[in-house]
Amino acid sequence: MQPLFERDSPLRGGVLVDETGKPPILEMRGMSKAFAGVHALEGVDFRAFAGEVMALLGENGAGKSTLMKILAGVYSADSGEMRFEGRSLELKGPRDAQARGISIIHQELNLVPELSIAENIFLGREPVHAGGRLDWKRLNKEASILLEGLGVKSRPDRRLGALTVGQQQMVEIAKAISFNSKIIVMDEPTGALTDTETESLFRVIRELRAAGKAVVYISHRLSEIFAVCDRATVLRDGRLVGERAVAELDEDAVIEMMVGRRLTEQYPRIDIEAGSARLSVEGLEGPRTKGASFEARAGEILGVTGLMGAGRTELALALFGALPVTKGRILLDGAPYRPRSPHEAIAAGIAYVSEDRKDLGLLLDLGVGENMTLPALRTFQGAFFSLSSSRERSKAREFIGRLQVKTTGPGQAVRNLSGGNQQKVSIAKGLVTAPRLLILDEPTRGVDVGAKKEIYNIMNELKRQGLAIMMLSSELAEILGMSDRVMVMHEGEVAGVFGREEATQERIMRLAIGIKEGAL
Repeated sequence: MQPLFERDSPLRGGVLVDETGKPPILEMRGMSKAFAGVHALEGVDFRAFAGEVMALLGENGAGKSTLMKILAGVYSADSGEMRFEGRSLELKGPRDAQARGISIIHQELNLVPELSIAENIFLGREPVHAGGRLDWKRLNKEASILLEGLGVKSRPDRRLGALTVGQQQMVEIAKAISFNSKIIVMDEPTGALTDTETESLFRVIRELRAAGKAVVYISHRLSEIFAVCDRATVLRDGRLVGERAVAELDEDAVIEMMVGRRLTEQYPRIDIEAGSARLSVEGLEGPRTKGASFEARAGEILGVTGLMGAGRTELALALFGALPVTKGRILLDGAPYRPRSPHEAIAAGIAYVSEDRKDLGLLLDLGVGENMTLPALRTFQGAFFSLSSSRERSKAREFIGRLQVKTTGPGQAVRNLSGGNQQKVSIAKGLVTAPRLLILDEPTRGVDVGAKKEIYNIMNELKRQGLAIMMLSSELAEILGMSDRVMVMHEGEVAGVFGREEATQERIMRLAIGIKEGAL
């Protein structure tokens, strides 16, 4: 199957056209960008059409974000040209891009927690009365219209910081839509959204498409591409692979374009006979946790799932000593365990890898090695309580090799790694303490398909070594693909536990929404 468009495609009248002869609203030709001599983009062509949704795909580090930051005026290209509505486009900065009708919803939220929802949506563009006073009535009314369109039920005068991350993401989306832009770029917009919020977003995307807007959609969740996108442009290692109609693709074809090879199995789970109960929990009570009882066994992956707000993360944080346990009994390898802090949990042999690696899991400006060894600094003490830098670097290199972290070395700043490699550093940070139980909270969120498989292979190796793994995930395909047993949570309670052979998407979802079935 040949791509509809590649770098050597012919021009018709100087304009790249699609197979129907329709010219694009945006053309980016021969875009190149390097950072410190390393090429992020090399001669990339990209186009978007009014009334269509263009998926922009590629592994972490493929150049997607760099290309879109050039379009948003954040970066200037080293070479190449852009044309918008048939005219040359040169941007002086992000404000200039917005003024021209280009909006981008970044993966990282760009909001002010202490301001209201309405103030965040119209920040710097607030409606005012003739005398210059802020028109609060109009501000809140216009914000209400946007929120209602997105299915957000919060009042526009509510403080933004009181919302969940998913609700804040919807506010970010409302803010972008409020510019009435002709091109809207959405970078991983559903990462923190519930299923209901995601469906609301998809409805809005379809409405934007019907209104003649061009939407650029970036996501590692391939099912979303087939749900809302018309075409897909794929980048690999900073170069264009091609553009194709989504209707002509399947997941295997997309993955092969992204990684340059066919992934024979997305979920490479291995069968290992589980050992005895490493963790036994009876009647655990804590913040948003109600009477949880379950066990995690040595050499198995216990998948933990449920809808957003089900209490998965709160349960994990209670086991890690970051939230108080008010009632219940916990045994770790048969011995009583009641952590009062993460420090005590780490000492007992429990490691937790946060779902929010950038804010809670890593120190982005520190090096790879410093992040990896941070939880175990006492083991690298030299004479007179000083750190043994050589031992610390040696341990970091060991984990860089074991987890195949793509980095220039232990000193490279974590900020400059791809998302998949940042996640490997987070996992190494947990493993360096030699845990008996590893809790992975959304281990592959924001990670491309190639890096996902590498992380799954790491989990398989840990299973072989006898670790007990709790994998908290909102992706049912991941839960079904990698878990040995599946635990479903609903409103802070353990709604049920399935063996691998018994677990189906339908049975899991029934428990997740509160429909009980017979004990298993």
